[in-house]
Amino acid sequence: MNGLYGWLGHHDAPDALHSLLASTLHPNCAHLLQDSGANHGIGLMDDFGRSALLMRDGYIITLHGRPSFKHANLARLAREHSPAEAILAAWRDSSDQALHHLGGSFSLAVLQPDKGKAWLAIDPMGIERLCFAAIKDQLIFSTSASAVASHPAIGRQIDLQAIFDFFYFHVLPSPGTLYRNVEKLLPGEVLSYDRGVVTRRFYWAMDYTPDSSRDFSSYHKSFRANLTAGIRHQLSGSATGAFLSGGTDSSTVVGTLTAIQGQPAETFSIGFDAEGFDEMEYARIAARRFASHAHEYYLKPADIVSAIPIINQHYDEPFGNDSAVPAYYCAKLAHEHGIKVMLAGDGGDEIFGGNARYAKQKVFEAYFHLPGLLRQGLLEPLAHLPFLSDRLPLRKLKSYVDQANVRLPGRLEAYNFLHRSPLSDIFVGDFLAAVDPSAPARQMREVYERTNHPDPVKRMMHIDLKFTLADNDLRKVVTMCEATGVEASFPLLDDELVGFSGHLPPDYLVKGLKLRWFFKEALRDLLPEEIINKSKHGFGLPFGPWSVTHEPLRELVGDSLSTLTRRGWVRKSYLDHILHHQQNTHAGYYGGMIWVAMILEQWLESHNH
Repeated sequence: MNGLYGWLGHHDAPDALHSLLASTLHPNCAHLLQDSGANHGIGLMDDFGRSALLMRDGYIITLHGRPSFKHANLARLAREHSPAEAILAAWRDSSDQALHHLGGSFSLAVLQPDKGKAWLAIDPMGIERLCFAAIKDQLIFSTSASAVASHPAIGRQIDLQAIFDFFYFHVLPSPGTLYRNVEKLLPGEVLSYDRGVVTRRFYWAMDYTPDSSRDFSSYHKSFRANLTAGIRHQLSGSATGAFLSGGTDSSTVVGTLTAIQGQPAETFSIGFDAEGFDEMEYARIAARRFASHAHEYYLKPADIVSAIPIINQHYDEPFGNDSAVPAYYCAKLAHEHGIKVMLAGDGGDEIFGGNARYAKQKVFEAYFHLPGLLRQGLLEPLAHLPFLSDRLPLRKLKSYVDQANVRLPGRLEAYNFLHRSPLSDIFVGDFLAAVDPSAPARQMREVYERTNHPDPVKRMMHIDLKFTLADNDLRKVVTMCEATGVEASFPLLDDELVGFSGHLPPDYLVKGLKLRWFFKEALRDLLPEEIINKSKHGFGLPFGPWSVTHEPLRELVGDSLSTLTRRGWVRKSYLDHILHHQQNTHAGYYGGMIWVAMILEQWLESHNH
């Protein structure tokens, strides 16, 4: 569903813009809201209360999502009338400074057509999104990149840089999109448009300043209070369930939800009949601990084939995270059991220090705490001794020294497929000449350095808030839930809990090499010991092994890669190379790139590109 779609130029009349906006909101927009005061206005809200249009006093407000309001008067106005009314009141008082009063999830456009002005913004975590194009004195915006590109002033021209970025990231991270001249807002960003002049700035930034005056007990008390409040904020009265993978995040959400409700929660889990992928054992441990009403579905290879057209239909750009498949079937299972809202545990790793690379990179960063004379005078020469550096133990020393000398954040991508082979072996020459291979690294460095804390763990977490969470995992869950008629909600990304997490000392996040030290210690009375001590896994998809043994999936892969090579972007020899290794040596590892290539071609075909 496209919650927003608008168009603003110097000549636009409010009535024409209103007609365009109203016609492109959710088809269930049926509730007409009339102001009872002297200044009559018009408003539309969809049946789910997530998309709204309000026109009054020369303003047009278009809103999608679930915003919250930090100011008491605005919160009251939102409750008694609508969130759009509260936003209008705030905007009249302080223009885009009103964004400091907003929380929750939202994509927002505030328009003053008579003055040729507009503001676009999305929430700090990037739960919602907003795409736009500013061209020919017009501002075209939508929650869908494809919708913006379909405007006659834009055109659906594929940006080859986006294709390269997709192979690098497996998604299309903001601010880029698949299309030329179409961009996305970054999390916590506001765009101002004033008669053809566009400016962009961040109205929100994660504050990583540690509060050294507090002890564990004080942090623990605040954490548990914020956790409970965060989950309470997501309870709207609709039938609510929860994803349950058996990891710490989903188990924490389920345990806290159960305590708040005072009754068992409805939980939904996905299993795989494939060695090394199934985590159902841990989901069952959590379900028993909290006496959940547990619902399970075991995914089959045929389900992947069935899900691919659904994925292509609901993502407005190619999306290469294969765990979209289990996310879809889990949300579908919830919908079949009458659930309207699904609580997801996404975000815990990124705000409490749970990704394995944080500990791994601390090992490499320790290299730079050694005396320079020791590093440059002994270890580096020793690691590169001729004829000996390829033999143990010098081979391991050489690998360590070489990786350590790749400074963060570049080291995070050491195992990226595009760094494992020369780019000229992967891509066709004309394609490479049309793109900038260094662009992804620049994007990552900009986000890595846009923090107020020097600690590398916190800087990596900042990168993951953007690339792992906003661009990837949140898009996965939100879109697949919407595909099944369920709304996704993320209690661990509640405003107060996120703000609290930023002030934790670095060693509360990764203590030594222990991930999520504070989070786990603070929840020992809630979580089963087996889950606290388990290694992270999640809803991984056994696509690699299954696409070797399941003939329909194998045929789909072969046909997709064959068609992709005819586009003149990727070399046939490279696709043949990774396909050979996927089928003969390491199905799981090479299956990752096979999936990305296959889903790209399938998406392009389904969208007539």
